Amino acid sequence: MSAASGPRLAWSDAFAADSLTRIRTYPPLDPHTISREWAWGSSTGKGVKVAVVDSGIDADHPGVGDVNGYVAVREEKGKIVYDLTPHTDDYGHGTACAGIIRSLAPECEIYSIKVLGANLTGRGVVFAAGLRWAFDQGMHVCNTSLSTRRSEFFGLFHEQADLAYFRRIPLVCAANNVPGPSYPSLYGVVLSVAAHEGADPEQFDANPQPPVEFGAPGLNVRVPWLQGGYISATGNSFATPHIAGLVMRILGKHPGLTVFQVKTILYALASNAATAETEGTQAAVSVD
Repeated sequence: MSAASGPRLAWSDAFAADSLTRIRTYPPLDPHTISREWAWGSSTGKGVKVAVVDSGIDADHPGVGDVNGYVAVREEKGKIVYDLTPHTDDYGHGTACAGIIRSLAPECEIYSIKVLGANLTGRGVVFAAGLRWAFDQGMHVCNTSLSTRRSEFFGLFHEQADLAYFRRIPLVCAANNVPGPSYPSLYGVVLSVAAHEGADPEQFDANPQPPVEFGAPGLNVRVPWLQGGYISATGNSFATPHIAGLVMRILGKHPGLTVFQVKTILYALASNAATAETEGTQAAVSVD
């Protein structure tokens, strides 16, 4: 039986001539053709929705501004409960991440997905439920400056990360501050972030030897905190929203990009990006 006369194989329908969808392509992705002006230019993130999956957000903080939506996720008697009423920040961590995002993408839409309590702890199933809620509500980017190290959640978060990838939702994840595996930050389909030295919010590095792919400011960063104040904070948590903010500006100018395309653009624009002409004079890998 020839391939033409037989039934289509599993998963082959999307590639049939009568259903194949055109995809948008871009010129060769290197610093000569993909500039920051092309990638985000004057984009402010307008129209781009970001879910800050964290300890809540203080919308009254002047460094945050409007919060466009809320959900507090918790588990009660074995069931997941979603509370859509406005909430505040129990710790300060979520407010810090939202403030960094707002500083880079001032016209974005921020949604607070509260999954952590006053001790900055939470349950893995609640974290996963918060992510799924964000995906289902049409978020364009998810900032997750938290992770779990418990191996029993490996499969659950892998499923969530794949779902985000297939829905074209960049899942920007902080690597754990201590050595060892953490989820979902070490999956290949997410944008994993760790802190590097430097204070320029738009300067970032790319690591060609992952699992952690991007480095951004996260050492002694001035961030909004509780009661309208600011603190100087250090952690991969605060590097992550720097990348999320830039991703939102990219999507504000180029809506509909796949996660793969977003990653490729970031690689091209990293401070340590090297072309064939510059490889001999510039290090292709930075050590953070």
